[in-house]
Amino acid sequence: MGLALSDHMQMIEKNLEISLMKTAVFVLCFFCTTLALGQSGGSLGGAVLASSIQMESHPEHASQRAMAEEHSILEHSNFYYAQGERPLWEFPTLAHHVPLGDIARMLRREHATAKKADVIVND
Repeated sequence: MGLALSDHMQMIEKNLEISLMKTAVFVLCFFCTTLALGQSGGSLGGAVLASSIQMESHPEHASQRAMAEEHSILEHSNFYYAQGERPLWEFPTLAHHVPLGDIARMLRREHATAKKADVIVND
């Protein structure tokens, strides 16, 4: 009889844990839903008070006209121009690149002349 009582208590504790977990998930979902509706609520109420959009008409959208006079958008700043200037990207740096095969041959020679171990241990 004592064994059945402890099994019954374990089942009650397990059901209580599941019930608490379900309640916590429900409260979290309810809280998130409230936040989401609170963010969108302002835009729904503002739509009622907003006036309708009225687009302007432009009947002369394709007519030809004379060009306007030139004017500087820089106001009082000076503009300097020197003939013969060339951008720096036109002058590449002359770097000598060693071919990969030459590097491999040099490393092979270094490996052949390197000091070797006196004792070789094979396990």
